[in-house]
Amino acid sequence: MNRDDFPILNINKDLIYLDNGATTLKPKVLLESTNDYYSKYTANAHRGDYDNSLIVDTKYEHARELVRDLIGAKDSREIIFTSGCTDSLNKIIFGYFRHYLKEGDEVLLTKSEHASNILPWFELADEIKCQIKYIPLTSDLKVTIDNVKHSITPKTKVISIAHVTNVAGDIRPIKEITKLAHEHDILVVVDGAQSVPHMPVDVTDLDIDFLAFSAHKMCGPTGVGVLYGKEKFLNNMRPIIFGGGMNASFDHLGYREYVDLPHLFEAGTPNIAGVIAFGEVIKYLKRIGMDKIHKYELELKKYAISKLKQVPNIIIYSENNESGIITFNIKDIFAQDLAIYLNKYKICVRAGNHCAKMLKDELKIKNTCRISLYFYNTKEEIDYLVEVLSNPKISTEII
Repeated sequence: MNRDDFPILNINKDLIYLDNGATTLKPKVLLESTNDYYSKYTANAHRGDYDNSLIVDTKYEHARELVRDLIGAKDSREIIFTSGCTDSLNKIIFGYFRHYLKEGDEVLLTKSEHASNILPWFELADEIKCQIKYIPLTSDLKVTIDNVKHSITPKTKVISIAHVTNVAGDIRPIKEITKLAHEHDILVVVDGAQSVPHMPVDVTDLDIDFLAFSAHKMCGPTGVGVLYGKEKFLNNMRPIIFGGGMNASFDHLGYREYVDLPHLFEAGTPNIAGVIAFGEVIKYLKRIGMDKIHKYELELKKYAISKLKQVPNIIIYSENNESGIITFNIKDIFAQDLAIYLNKYKICVRAGNHCAKMLKDELKIKNTCRISLYFYNTKEEIDYLVEVLSNPKISTEII
């Protein structure tokens, strides 16, 4: 689907890119928009009173509106540009929850979370003495509403989980979780890094309190992320970065006056070209259709599972999820060795613990290989992957 839109696939016709969970390939619209900014109207954002600067301001704020529309937020003031999902989560955790939580309050996570949704909470727990608790996973690594319900105590103040996990690939029942959480006055933070690029996500319908995601995982540039928060919470969130663009006035006596949302949380010069180009990418993805992307990925994943099951000695860990993530190993072959072997055939997969280092407690194995699909992947690529994995001399070639 739309493979001609990606120059890298036209230049490297034998490339099979199956590492979309880490980052996606980049379409022509991204490259063209980025080039236009640097070659036709370069200027800083929200700084100048001349034509090029005003062009930048208009395009930059239009990108914000496109993000708002994409995720169904009520107001563009609720959309904050960051450097990525990690930056967004840190701003949420240290800008809001550092001042919201008290000693002894509980934060609910899972052991399948990405490092970006674990390590900041660990740091905050050390600082303010809140408690980290974990929602149990089912045998197939999923989160159920019953397990969430049984994990909540009177001390639970926030649930922070991925919408789709980057290893197990399970889709969490976010709408049910937020409903349950809000009945107990619990806030919900959602890591949308693996969901927003692949399916329709409506923060208003899901009633999410905070959402974080990255542009580079959805055909956009690196160095651009989004922090969404309900306006009532953002109004009580504090900046953790201070400087130009987020202040209205200050003097030598220490008086300072800061600007309103959303620029309060966008100190310094942002990735202007990236934000503007991300807006063009959003328009591109919407032309394809997020629902169509999700449907295609599920069809391709189902096909891939049926074919991979024919591979001798394969172990599939994420067969029963509803995302395009497939985690697997070949018996008696180290995951990184398998990834290097596949690279000989221009097949790109991820190997390791995938920044989810605690998941080994559930999988009972530390390292796996991961296939993560996107709309430009094909059945023919899956067929070739299976052919290479089925090579009877695979162990000899790896050695």
